[in-house]
Amino acid sequence: MIQLDDEQVLQAVGIYRYHHPLEDAAAYKDELQRIESQIAQQVRDGRAIERSNMFTFDNSLAKGRRMSDDLSKLMLRAYNAEADISVRSLRAGNVETAKRRLEKSRQAIAKLGAMMQMRIAPSYHALRDEEIELTADWLMKKQEERERHREEAARLREEKKVQKELEAERERLDKERTLIEQTIRQLLADGRSDPDLEQRLAAIDEAIEQNDFRAANIRAGYVYVISNRGAFGDGVVKIGLTRRLEPLERVSELSGASVPFRFDVHTIYFSEDAVSLENELHRHFAVRALNQANARKEFFFATPAEVRDVLLSKVGNLLEFHEEAEATEYLQSVSAWPERHARAGLLG
Repeated sequence: MIQLDDEQVLQAVGIYRYHHPLEDAAAYKDELQRIESQIAQQVRDGRAIERSNMFTFDNSLAKGRRMSDDLSKLMLRAYNAEADISVRSLRAGNVETAKRRLEKSRQAIAKLGAMMQMRIAPSYHALRDEEIELTADWLMKKQEERERHREEAARLREEKKVQKELEAERERLDKERTLIEQTIRQLLADGRSDPDLEQRLAAIDEAIEQNDFRAANIRAGYVYVISNRGAFGDGVVKIGLTRRLEPLERVSELSGASVPFRFDVHTIYFSEDAVSLENELHRHFAVRALNQANARKEFFFATPAEVRDVLLSKVGNLLEFHEEAEATEYLQSVSAWPERHARAGLLG
């Protein structure tokens, strides 16, 4: 029996390991073309399948050879059909399944053709095995590249949004500053003063300085720690970064249609080097990442308290940190779930 359950195969092999590490998908495509040329050449040269030339039929060696030729073509066609189906149906998780199926086909041909000493040539079988491995590697590399492009596009969209926010905020501050300055000058001309306005002007100058710093320093931003008990259960957090002026807007986006409940915020910490701080936290909890196949994902098996302790060791102090998740929507919903789902949710 051949194991065809891709889920079990994926879990058995763990993280995908490249059979032939190459730089990018284009390199795999080139290598596949080379293998395909070698496969075609072996078929043209008659080296894809081996057989005896001494088989006789009806006491005729010539008839025996013709029968052997015809049967070898039929056997090779069946083998190649199995190989092509294996390649066309490939996914990253079923490489070993595909290779076992092809090996079963090779063994069946050797058994059926035993009388004529007929078998698929080992070198040809090795090429088709390598074709399966390279195709799987190519598919995985393409998937990784698509994910990187998608994440890079999302990063650029986020940066543009942040840039517009900072520009709009600077414009608003400039207008307010100009108005306050005009008011203060008018008061001075009348021989009066307003300490509150002067204090407000100083606060605006500080805000402008901070805004300009944020615009010039792309590493500055907010590191956030959030959880979603209803979606992921207890003991799972997301550690992310946003450069938004209002970081809660980013949390609201994450709480959109892709998850059933809103995220709870445990802390949002501003850092002048938020990029490094986020990377340090990700490295610390890397072995506990939910997605061990894609290091760019940001969910970890960790309690908020564990993240708080690590964050404190990095930054020294935190103005605010909520260890407990309110999970309001989840708690309001779970009592109305069907019984078996409610039990599972409460256990989670």
